[in-house]
Amino acid sequence: MRITDKMVARVDYTLTTDEGEVLDSSKEGAPLAYLHGSGSLIPGLEKELEGKAVGDSFSCRVPAEEAYGERDEQQVHEVALSQFPDDVEVQVGMQFQAESEAGVQLLTVVAVEGDLVRVDANHPLAGVALNFEVEVVEVREATEEELAHGHAHGPEGHGHEEPEEG
Repeated sequence: MRITDKMVARVDYTLTTDEGEVLDSSKEGAPLAYLHGSGSLIPGLEKELEGKAVGDSFSCRVPAEEAYGERDEQQVHEVALSQFPDDVEVQVGMQFQAESEAGVQLLTVVAVEGDLVRVDANHPLAGVALNFEVEVVEVREATEEELAHGHAHGPEGHGHEEPEEG
């Protein structure tokens, strides 16, 4: 069985930068399960997984534009320190969520200068090429429930709560 749209695949992977820094790995935990074609993986990795079967192992380099996109300096903004809660000590590296016209965004504080805070709405890996070592450990057809929900579920189902009938 090969990975195609509407299939669930489980993969072991290690993700590194071009400099060899390990950013993430499934080796210490469970393999990553995903629904192929649902958009839950970065496009470049999903494209590399297309057609693979259980036991296939490969390495690939996904350019930034097929991962989290290029950095956009228009996504860096200055915000008044007074916009933050009084009981929060704003520091470089802090991340928080903010509501915008585009929905909820993750922002990272990149500078605190006097009364101004510079925040970055780019994904932390924007502009970074990603390197993957991947092994396909399972491929199966998605269940109707997985297709309806748009993502893979674990062996015991998903755990969505059904609304109570009243």
